[in-house]
Amino acid sequence: MTAPLLVFGWGNASRGDDALGPAFVERLRSLALPGVECLDDYQLQPEHALDLIGRERVLFVDAGLACAAPFEASPLQPGRDASFSSHAMSPAALLQAYVDVHGSAPPPATLLAIRGERFELGEPMSASATANLDAALSWAQGFLR
Repeated sequence: MTAPLLVFGWGNASRGDDALGPAFVERLRSLALPGVECLDDYQLQPEHALDLIGRERVLFVDAGLACAAPFEASPLQPGRDASFSSHAMSPAALLQAYVDVHGSAPPPATLLAIRGERFELGEPMSASATANLDAALSWAQGFLR
């Protein structure tokens, strides 16, 4: 059976704060919230549109350099953009892929951008990103209920 809520985090664990999406998912998964499925990957791809089938809501989680600290949550709408390719895409482009494949509106979706500052290859997650992750997890527990 498909869980009504999907939390999808992505990022590169070997690039410092870019690991915020997968780290968020890992910590949320450990809480075993009922009705919530957690998924993480290196990047969003067209095939992930299939993961949205049967969901009531989707929370996309990524590291953000342009967002305010500790995080920003914003509703998403389907839309074509320059990221729409076979190798990487934005959440809006993924929602548009869902529309294109299924011919119907995707589930309501929100982007949770967690503020990161250091994205260098081989660096660990920064202390400020870890604090932002904690704040985002506290917010998400209420959002997901």
